[in-house]
Amino acid sequence: MYLPRAFAETDLTLLDALIDAHPFVTLISTDAEGAPFASHLPVLYRRDGDTVRIEGHWARPNPQATHDGAVLMIVHGPEAYVSPGAYPDKEAAARVHTWNYAIAHLRGSLDRYDDEAALGDLVDRLSQRFEATVGRDWRFEMDRDDHRSQLRGIVGFRFRPQRIDLKFKISQNHPPANRRAVRDDMAGRDDSGARAIAALMRD
Repeated sequence: MYLPRAFAETDLTLLDALIDAHPFVTLISTDAEGAPFASHLPVLYRRDGDTVRIEGHWARPNPQATHDGAVLMIVHGPEAYVSPGAYPDKEAAARVHTWNYAIAHLRGSLDRYDDEAALGDLVDRLSQRFEATVGRDWRFEMDRDDHRSQLRGIVGFRFRPQRIDLKFKISQNHPPANRRAVRDDMAGRDDSGARAIAALMRD
């Protein structure tokens, strides 16, 4: 990822918030021939100091479940178009359009597992995490044969990234008047991504 200094962040609380709001990630690996392969997956996230742990699973037939080597996980945060018309100095500085966004790239290697008890625990925690977001209460029940038998269809992974790049491109390279104008423009849009960017700019 191209990461100019103005947009680079190192505060891991920003990653905490980003992945809490956007837990559906892109996981990229390479196959035996070196060709890239991507999966799109919900994950669970935990951080203890500087140590990040991310968990998830693939469907067992997914080829990525057998890939070895380093992986790249992309956490996609909010994004929004920036019109040059929003800048007070648009004419004097000959401004052009751009895009504001927040994103994280995490690199490292995976530990895979297919132990039934560990998979059952993972699926139970996934259901608790995401059922709450839609006001439901479905739970995985390990003592039910029809639930437990479905674990044979997945492979779990644990990911501890060795490198984390956080890019928050939110007009930091512009003068304060431009930043305020872009923030206010985005806050007034009927667009959840733009409003999320406005909130980041306020923070």
